[in-house]
Amino acid sequence: MRLPPNTALLIIDVQKAIDDPVWSKAGPRNNPLAERNIARLLERWRRSGRPIFHIRHDSVKPVSAYRPDQPGNAFKPEAQPADGEPVIPKSTNNAFINTDLEQRLRSARIDTLVFAGVITNNSVEATVRMAGNLGFTTYLVDDASFTFARRDYRGVLRSAEDVHAMSLANMDGEYCKVVTTDEVLSA
Repeated sequence: MRLPPNTALLIIDVQKAIDDPVWSKAGPRNNPLAERNIARLLERWRRSGRPIFHIRHDSVKPVSAYRPDQPGNAFKPEAQPADGEPVIPKSTNNAFINTDLEQRLRSARIDTLVFAGVITNNSVEATVRMAGNLGFTTYLVDDASFTFARRDYRGVLRSAEDVHAMSLANMDGEYCKVVTTDEVLSA
């Protein structure tokens, strides 16, 4: 794996709201070291001077911990933007919808993207699929993303690891290449 010098790192929705118990009501999350891996990716990107974009979910739902007037809207410490790093606010699960993300990437001549964040089968999957559809060379970091257990439409409880793995299977090869933190850091 080789990454061009202007490969952008995009961190999706790593905000304090993700620790709200509502997310884990069906069961625990997977990838307990995801935030540590995100911090490792950010540290390397910052040292290299490569572009970083932080995606922040600004919910419009009245009861959401992700609302801008709630403490959960703040970034988690491991994913805190540094001065000058752009923050792209979004109100849907897709960071390209009703934002200037694509314009910023195209203007900077960025065509390779590395994604990490939450929730794998929601905002991460929606955004990664769109990136692939828009023609970006796209990577998704498996162990720097996570999700939660949930019931499928038949009511069967699926573990977070199963939900995560199925989401990765939906994307890998068609919309992105799934990689690990170590693979990205050695690229």
